[in-house]
Amino acid sequence: MPPAPQPAENPPLESHASAPFHTPSGRSQRGLDGLNFFLADVRDGVGPFLGIYLLTRFDWSAGQIGLAMSAMTFATMLSQSPAGVLLDITRRKRLLTALATLVVAVCSVLMTLPAFVNLPSILLLQALMGVSAALLLPAVAAITLGMVGRRRFPARQGRNEVFNHAGNVVSALLAGLLAHFLSIEWLFYSLLLFACGSLISALAIRETDIDHVAARGAVAQETTDAQPHASGLLQVLRDRRVLMLGAALTLFHFANAAMLPLVGQYLTLGDQEAASLYMSACIVIAQLVMIPVAWWAGRRAMSWGRRPVLMIGLLALPLRGLLYGVSNDPVWLLLVQALDGIGAGIFGVLWLIVAADLTRGSGRYNATVGVLGTLFALGAAASNLVAGYVVDASGYVGGFVFLAAFGALAPLVFWFGVGETRSADAD
Repeated sequence: MPPAPQPAENPPLESHASAPFHTPSGRSQRGLDGLNFFLADVRDGVGPFLGIYLLTRFDWSAGQIGLAMSAMTFATMLSQSPAGVLLDITRRKRLLTALATLVVAVCSVLMTLPAFVNLPSILLLQALMGVSAALLLPAVAAITLGMVGRRRFPARQGRNEVFNHAGNVVSALLAGLLAHFLSIEWLFYSLLLFACGSLISALAIRETDIDHVAARGAVAQETTDAQPHASGLLQVLRDRRVLMLGAALTLFHFANAAMLPLVGQYLTLGDQEAASLYMSACIVIAQLVMIPVAWWAGRRAMSWGRRPVLMIGLLALPLRGLLYGVSNDPVWLLLVQALDGIGAGIFGVLWLIVAADLTRGSGRYNATVGVLGTLFALGAAASNLVAGYVVDASGYVGGFVFLAAFGALAPLVFWFGVGETRSADAD
């Protein structure tokens, strides 16, 4: 009988651990930078602006808005695991990324047509955007891992997030200005520009610069004709630390996903005319904080380890939720929003690094990222759905306190259930 594959906790070392990984071309590195920049707007669709659009233009209730916004995250949840499995198999990662961006852009424009602004149509369009978005984050992570290898992945992932947050700043400013001076529908049209940029950037990455064995976290063999080592997906998912990481991700996203949309609606109650500008300011403030935080987190994850850096990000979330409930003054809410830059800035870098640590050598990195993505998409979808009805029942302050209570559980689960994941030869 053939020997059983090694468990996820003790995977075989990559061949790149003792030999330097290839250096990708400057064109591919610039393409990856551009891809992260432009996907910042495309990956999340119209995000919290959808709530403002439906509230101000069509007088939808908080419950209806929550249902509409949860459709994208539920679709992402159902598609994330198949997307991860597909990315472990296919070498067409660039093409899939390009196609997904086009679907998101077309759906966003259709939402501006009155014939499509009804609950069934919005749910369908949000679902299509969710299926496409399911491919984008793991595809970029896989391309990155395949380009730079495991040793340089933390620093490169930090750089990815820097460009991603810079793209969010530009797209939020553009959307806010267009919505304020032209009409709110123009924030949907701005996605077309970013989709074109994403398409060009994806195709600028040279296929020869992507090591598809490394991109799936597999073990490269000594001979070129040997198949790379791959563990069974269920074997990887039975790893207790992978399960606990999934639980921490779910709790974090359940607490986090609805906070910014609720802040946008909270601000709208005070001043509908300036709502889109306030929302843009919320996003821009958080993203400006995320840029240096992401750069810092990628490097500190290599020197400090993963756990202490990630704990800072996890603890910022419940504090933010509690502070939102203190006042609905726009200046106060904008100041508190800086905490989102710390929490999400660290989290966006670290969770993919931790997942790479836990699946090292298994050959199932993308599939595992897909399953973990399903779990936190479930948390995000439930967040938007449940929080809307909590606000209907107890007001916005009650909604923020409710979300903060769940956010306080995520750091406990990670500290005791996952722990430090950096290995001695990781960096």
